Amino acid sequence: MTETTHVPTEESDPFCLSPEHAARLLADAPWRRFAVIGDSLSAGVGDPSPGYGALGWADRVAGVLRDVRPDLAYLNLAEIGATTARTLATQTGRMLAFDPDLIHLPSGPNDLFHATPDFTTIERSLRRLFEIAADTGARTTVFTLGRAFVVPGFPDWPDRVCRVNDITRELAREHHAVLVDSWDHPINDRPNLLSRDGIHFSTSGQAVLAAEVIKALAATLGDVPA
Repeated sequence: MTETTHVPTEESDPFCLSPEHAARLLADAPWRRFAVIGDSLSAGVGDPSPGYGALGWADRVAGVLRDVRPDLAYLNLAEIGATTARTLATQTGRMLAFDPDLIHLPSGPNDLFHATPDFTTIERSLRRLFEIAADTGARTTVFTLGRAFVVPGFPDWPDRVCRVNDITRELAREHHAVLVDSWDHPINDRPNLLSRDGIHFSTSGQAVLAAEVIKALAATLGDVPA
């Protein structure tokens, strides 16, 4: 007899949150203006997954916050392919004009697509993004990159990701940002996690990322900046 492999849906996925549970976790959320900057990871790009909603993680989080605060303003400026330098040049000004009290920052994946990444420059650019966000007084969130994200053209890709993740973790610690550490999350082992491009999380992964952000934000609600 052939064993049937169980494929979860959003309702049965142990790492997802129901809309009701998510709303309960953020029932006391004070944030009224949610801004997202960065690249395709910030944008929530990903192929559809059977049994999961089609939204990216950021739109999902905004939807839950809007359930709690119907007057929530949400701005997603993320651009596919944006480097940290491009984010600084083209997105931060518009983000500041929006006057957010909740900001999501990128973690530099597109800076790694070079024969020899300049990690000093990457760290400097990411640090500037964290400084700009910190100066607003807003709560800040950021991801580390997952280990399922691979680029066959660069055999040292996992080492590159580990180095940029270490930079992200340190900056998050220094600036008291909410860190959602995706590097070793169990969903990295799912065979259907990635989109056809082998880079972006499919919408099943987007649903899990949203749940992790919501849980991480909920854990801060006793310590929200004024």
